[in-house]
Amino acid sequence: MDVRVHGKNMRVEEAASGVAHDKIGHASRIFDDGSVADVEFSELKNPRSAGERYKVEITSHIAGHTVRVESVAPDQFSAVDLSADKFERQLRRLKERLIQRSRTRDHKTLNDQSLESDEEQEDGPLSIVRTKRFEMRPMTAEEAGLQMEMLGHNFFFFLDAESGKYCVLYHRDDGNLGLIEPA
Repeated sequence: MDVRVHGKNMRVEEAASGVAHDKIGHASRIFDDGSVADVEFSELKNPRSAGERYKVEITSHIAGHTVRVESVAPDQFSAVDLSADKFERQLRRLKERLIQRSRTRDHKTLNDQSLESDEEQEDGPLSIVRTKRFEMRPMTAEEAGLQMEMLGHNFFFFLDAESGKYCVLYHRDDGNLGLIEPA
């Protein structure tokens, strides 16, 4: 992974830049797709938050997804450590999701359970086991996609701000998103 380190209205110490290259390079072993990680240092000028003086943001586009983390700390090195740990956790989570999504139903059975038991369960009547209620505020499809990713769901039901109609955004098998709109 190509790591690009820069400062936003500040100068990044050479040692902190080296630590960022090492830590992000170590985290990038999870995905070997030659992507780029953008590491941005910034100094927070708020005197009330003396314990949170430096902020580090890591942004990368990996496997068709954007992974972004940020952390604040009293010094540049601690901020890099925190961000790199968060980045590695996000990469692991993304890889696990991609692996789970690509598996077929046959491979998801545990402990050699037979598929006959699944068929027996399907013969009975279906019952609703949980009901969720939430307030829906109008949003665009892009906002709904972001909200869906943040929640970790495979689909998201929302009120479209442009059309005023209820829509469903979902993950397709090819890795893209699909949108269901009423006619």
